Amino acid sequence: MDFGPWLARQLKQSGLSQADLGERIGMTRAAVSAWITGRATPREETITKIAEALGTDLGTIHTRTADTLSGRPVTWYHRPGYADGGRDFGNAAAFAFEADVEVLAREATQNSLDERLDRDQPVRVRYTLHELTGETLARFREEIRWDELLPHYRAAAAQDQKVGRVIAAGMRDMYEHDRLVLLRVDDYNASGLTGDDYETGRFAAVVRRQLDSHKTGSGAGGSYGLGKATLWATSRLGLVLINSTLSEPHEGRTQRRLIGRLELPWREVGDARWAGPAWFGRPDPDATDSNVARSWWADEDKVERLHLTRESDEPGTSFLIVGAHDVASLVDPDAEKNGGEDDESVTRMHKRLVQALGRNFWAAMTVGETRHPLLEASVRTLRNGAEIIAEERVDARTEQPARTRALQAFLDGTTVERLTESGQVAMRTVTLEVPAPAGGRGKTEHSAVLLVTEGDDATKSNHLVMMRGNRMTVRTARVRDLPLGTNPFQAVLLAGHAAGDEAPGADEAEDFLRTSEPPEHNKWGQTEELRMRYSPSAWRRITALTADANRAVRELVVAPRKKRAGGAGQLRKNLTIGGKRPPRPTGPTVLPTLDDLVATVDVDGAWCVTGEVKVPTGGDSFPLSPVAKLDVRSGPRPVLAWSELVAVHNCEVVDGALHFAPHARRATFKARTDVSTHPVSAVFTGLIVELATDRGGRA
Repeated sequence: MDFGPWLARQLKQSGLSQADLGERIGMTRAAVSAWITGRATPREETITKIAEALGTDLGTIHTRTADTLSGRPVTWYHRPGYADGGRDFGNAAAFAFEADVEVLAREATQNSLDERLDRDQPVRVRYTLHELTGETLARFREEIRWDELLPHYRAAAAQDQKVGRVIAAGMRDMYEHDRLVLLRVDDYNASGLTGDDYETGRFAAVVRRQLDSHKTGSGAGGSYGLGKATLWATSRLGLVLINSTLSEPHEGRTQRRLIGRLELPWREVGDARWAGPAWFGRPDPDATDSNVARSWWADEDKVERLHLTRESDEPGTSFLIVGAHDVASLVDPDAEKNGGEDDESVTRMHKRLVQALGRNFWAAMTVGETRHPLLEASVRTLRNGAEIIAEERVDARTEQPARTRALQAFLDGTTVERLTESGQVAMRTVTLEVPAPAGGRGKTEHSAVLLVTEGDDATKSNHLVMMRGNRMTVRTARVRDLPLGTNPFQAVLLAGHAAGDEAPGADEAEDFLRTSEPPEHNKWGQTEELRMRYSPSAWRRITALTADANRAVRELVVAPRKKRAGGAGQLRKNLTIGGKRPPRPTGPTVLPTLDDLVATVDVDGAWCVTGEVKVPTGGDSFPLSPVAKLDVRSGPRPVLAWSELVAVHNCEVVDGALHFAPHARRATFKARTDVSTHPVSAVFTGLIVELATDRGGRA
């Protein structure tokens, strides 16, 4: 910082006027004014006198990278109770999410992705779990001025409401077991908390305000301003400390901008009433209330003592969650032995963080031959400064191998039209019709990208994953109405900028889909904002996109059935269509007939059949039920029950009967017998399949 602005800042923080400083060093007020405005520079002997007057050393004045110690000390400012008697018993935004490290990882990492600075390089996010005990914990409490906070914590913990009970549990765990878990979230190649302490900007949106998203990019994930609340919700003490390296200078500086925010309910301490939040910072001499705390520029030693040291000068922010906990720990049987968390709680939290990052951001971490990933993420765990679990970088190929293969093929341009070999990735485009905003006319057609590959990993197969610009998983759903015997697969739908910046209608699709997401960003559907910005029926476009995507998946994964000439193996010999084929019915109505049948016996011993029905004119009005029977030499044929009966083409299954599409001429179904109804193993029997009418007749 230039000498003039730096000196003016020190005078403000020290409560000194220009005349006061001039009197102390034997100079006029005009001379001091000339230094501050940059019209003159003090001599070296005068600088020595200034250092003595401000209670600092010459090095601090020459480098001007930190404030002097003569200013008001860093302390806590608690918001006074409301004059009208109103009371807030917690931050409502924090109740929008579970106190779950998986939720934290999803929301915090999404925010880091949205603030990626160099768009040609990934944003790097590192989660550090740090358990403090004994003397290390005592020193940390001293640094955050715990003795000043303790009366407020006791008053909050004594209240019989949710936030009070959480705080009481956090304090009990810390005192009874002499430990405290810190969880730090660092991001690099991010914007940092830029802007003024109070006016509109990134800093004020995170530290001072609620429901202020301050997201400007069209591909941004967040839109409600609620995600940051997960940081405080994950702390059982409601406390988060922040160290930010700025991408744009503020007050002439960029490094080690510190602030702390505490979220407590309304409380009475002594004779005073306090509204809720508190801030850890330096008293602001410009504020109406001189006790109001603002951010301050800390030295390296202070940052280290607060466990907020960053690994480089690269822009970004470090959030330190004090008293971090995970609700998943509370359901662990061993956790009850130690009041909710056992000695290995940080180990479980480490594992859950890795899993959550892999499950939600595998696509953002996927690399192409000529494409950098959007994100790099890692997790490490310490105890009293010593590493107990080495830094573990999350690998998309390990966490989601099949889906990663699909996306990588798209990024590299190696997709195919249809799957014919193992390891291939098939691609289709699916159209999303984006309506014009309310009051406008017309629509924009966006070409979303659908990818399908074989599901050859431990991840649940036959699911469709959907995402947009920042490539965070928004929704994962099972693809329904698949024919029996479908090979396991994984499908990915890329919409908006995830389909490519040059994809038709990408900007419009991003805005539309972002508006359709709830605060959790875990689905696309009807929201109040979507209704207001577009129309009450706009959500139908998303329903149509989902239906079209599922239909395209089924077309890609269902292998076309080939007609077989002559014998088809031993099972084919054991298969009969409807026993002896009845004579062709006569009269005004002709019923559908079973025209072809293919069957196999699966590993469980069940018959899996694919039947093709020929539907004559007028026959589509007659529902028919497939019936499976064992072929025996004499006596009645045992009837087998179906464990599964699904429609494939030109029909639907209603109460076990096939209802044919209007004007359909051919229809296909698949079915699987219930092994528990087999009197004899399938490999020793023949099978007869008939189509029965609702009156028990045979078609």
